[in-house]
Amino acid sequence: MQQLQGASRFNRRAIKVEQAIQLVVESALPGEKERVPLWQAGGRRLAESLSATTDWPPFARSGMDGYAVRSADTVLASPDSPVTLRVLESVAAGELAAATVEPGCATRIMTGGAVPAGADAVVMLEQTADADLDGLPAVRVKAAASLGQNIAKPGEEFRLGSVIAEPGTRIRPGHAALLGTFGYANVPVFKRPRVAVIATGDELLPVTAPLVPGSIRDSNSAMVAALIEQSGGVPLQMGCMSDDPGAILSVLVQAYEQADLIVTTGGVSVGDFDVMAAVMRSIREGSGGITERFLDYKTAKLLFDKVAMKPGSPTSAALVDGKLLIALSGNPGACFVGFELFVKPALLRLQGASIEASQPRAVTAKLESDFDKGSPHVRFVRTRLFTNDGCLHADPLAFNKSSMLASIPEADGLIRIPAGPDGLAKGSIVEVLLLL
Repeated sequence: MQQLQGASRFNRRAIKVEQAIQLVVESALPGEKERVPLWQAGGRRLAESLSATTDWPPFARSGMDGYAVRSADTVLASPDSPVTLRVLESVAAGELAAATVEPGCATRIMTGGAVPAGADAVVMLEQTADADLDGLPAVRVKAAASLGQNIAKPGEEFRLGSVIAEPGTRIRPGHAALLGTFGYANVPVFKRPRVAVIATGDELLPVTAPLVPGSIRDSNSAMVAALIEQSGGVPLQMGCMSDDPGAILSVLVQAYEQADLIVTTGGVSVGDFDVMAAVMRSIREGSGGITERFLDYKTAKLLFDKVAMKPGSPTSAALVDGKLLIALSGNPGACFVGFELFVKPALLRLQGASIEASQPRAVTAKLESDFDKGSPHVRFVRTRLFTNDGCLHADPLAFNKSSMLASIPEADGLIRIPAGPDGLAKGSIVEVLLLL
């Protein structure tokens, strides 16, 4: 096999995690727009500002079932001395009253119904009783009604033209209800980013292949694809590639033709045959190396090829002709952490999230057990989260080494252990990045 790395493999300068995240999200610009049916818009991000198409409510609307009355007619009403009012008519939601509510009168009204002219309050049904007045339908009102009681005024919630959602807003069920209210049958959203997934390594076998000595099945591709879908993207599986420059460059060409973001796993360390590290080094040096055959793109800029963190310090990223190439570690645990820290923020940004909203979400929790392993770099530890006595607790999971898979499915978050020789003691307050 061709040796891909020489002495310069060690000339990699680690940057801080926060700086690496910032470089990635600043390089990931929101993508193309499309319109989708409202019922398919949940979870997507708006690509345009949307405004109220009418005042809301558009008319004075009853907040409950009861009687529309003139509040002045009920001033003396009480349970022991109810006021009797003649009932003019009964109006269902969606109907309009035919008669104006005159003094001494009331109109039966349903929740959401338009309040008839003349009425300025609604008395809830439970504060009334049926009655008869000179042989005509009437109602006994047992409580005084205040002006405007149980009536939603026109424009109380929204005025015509007021903004109801800004670009980048993630459409939640409540947003869908608002958009439907204002007649948005089709919604402008950012397209789901297409993400090419490339696994590298001579040791990798397809998932369907039987195990042979010295080889393992490719687990990262499926994990990364699931994470992409969970983050709103569309995974494009490009397959497992050997540590061969020609094969890698060929699949990168295909990936750049099809995808908005390219993610590789494996081959980023300082081994002699780590092909993605060689690709990144060639981009950094700007000439020579295997990138002489890496497409005919106009620009290629290395963002970073080492991050001051564990696991996954060799994680690398470059911007090639406007598209991000993120090279993650081949170790499953490190790959998982690298995705959460760098790929997920890039995906959120491509979908229209702001730079701030694209950052990993963090909470504080109480460390449930000692973590006495020090590190020269910040360390991210998979953890289970639980609440006890109103306090959030972080319980570090076993099998936390970068090469281990067992604890990944159980992880609720990643504890951030600051760099230092001693780790942290049980009871320490720690920052935890949420895995959602």
